[in-house]
Amino acid sequence: MPEISQKGNDLPESPIRKLVQFADAAKANGIHVHHLNIGQPDIHAPVEAMEVVKNSSLELLPYGSSEGSLDYREALAKYYSTHNISIRPEEIIVTTGASEALAFTLNSICDAGDEIIIPEPFYANYNGFAAAASVNVIPVVSLFDDQFKLPSLEEIEAKITAKTRAILLCNPSNPTGYLYTEEEITALGKLSLKHDLFFIVDEVYREFIHDESLSHFSVLQLADLKENAIMIDSVSKRYSMCGARVGAMVSRNKRLLATALKFAHLRLSPATYALMASEAALKAPSSYLAGVIKEYTARKNTLIKALSNIEGVRVSNPTGAFYCMVELPVKDAEHFSKWLLTDFSYEKETVMFAPAAGFYSTPGYGLKEVRIGFVLNEDKLIRTAEILEKALQAYPNP
Repeated sequence: MPEISQKGNDLPESPIRKLVQFADAAKANGIHVHHLNIGQPDIHAPVEAMEVVKNSSLELLPYGSSEGSLDYREALAKYYSTHNISIRPEEIIVTTGASEALAFTLNSICDAGDEIIIPEPFYANYNGFAAAASVNVIPVVSLFDDQFKLPSLEEIEAKITAKTRAILLCNPSNPTGYLYTEEEITALGKLSLKHDLFFIVDEVYREFIHDESLSHFSVLQLADLKENAIMIDSVSKRYSMCGARVGAMVSRNKRLLATALKFAHLRLSPATYALMASEAALKAPSSYLAGVIKEYTARKNTLIKALSNIEGVRVSNPTGAFYCMVELPVKDAEHFSKWLLTDFSYEKETVMFAPAAGFYSTPGYGLKEVRIGFVLNEDKLIRTAEILEKALQAYPNP
């Protein structure tokens, strides 16, 4: 029998999707599964985005530019300017979601065996993107008790070796919801300059800040990092358009962009309808995003309150994105999460979580934790907390 590649065998499973087969089996048995495992918003996308596709008069779907249409890149640059980010259209490569933007980035800046430093817990697929590019993730642990704030610069600098190519962050963080401050971003920028590293920041949750006293600071606002800064973006969360799969890689480094464009050429061009919808979404009134942010903040407050009332449960208090990390009174949160789908229901309902060990690279961390996305309405979130409480009382293997 032909052999599968070692790279393929070693590719880590997604903690967000690895239990899907058990959720599907539960649904087949008549159980309603509340999905809190995945960052799939239930809020409607902008009507402008949906209408432009519905009303399209296209008679064929031709290839487009590998870097994405100029119209869309111009509109995106204008959007960034409203966030004090000055970018030209030629400094943007449109990608198939933020996933492809990260894949292009890692393959453009790293060779096999190179390293990237990431504070953990981090978006689980970073492990997969790195493994697919034959890059080693070097984690630096941030702590639940500190609300997952940035580890000390001394800890991060101690991880830098001759093989280090970049520092990678998600800001605000998936999975923790932590919003890195301007001071933290600036300090990491200086560290990147000192060691001649790239500084990659995934900013797909930029809009979602739950404290009016705080604001998002972009890596592209660091004037000294012209050659080092790379921003990753996507329409998926901002406009509830996960299925559009439209993202962006943004940098002022011309050599990097020229290299990444060669990878973009290999996949030819972004999807035509998805690009049309994404451009139209940028034309939505400001009231659209204001309403979405207000809704997520209300959901966060409701969920945190409900979870905090469950005996033995600890929950982080995110300031951004739409996730929180939750520590459960169990030995193995992944076993518990699977049991919820295979052996438990309360009034024909159960809940699906993302086990948090998969968001860490250091063995032994996150074993009692799950990531919960507050992507359902407030009534459903209250219900899921009730189901969780009943499940913890019934769980036979705490």
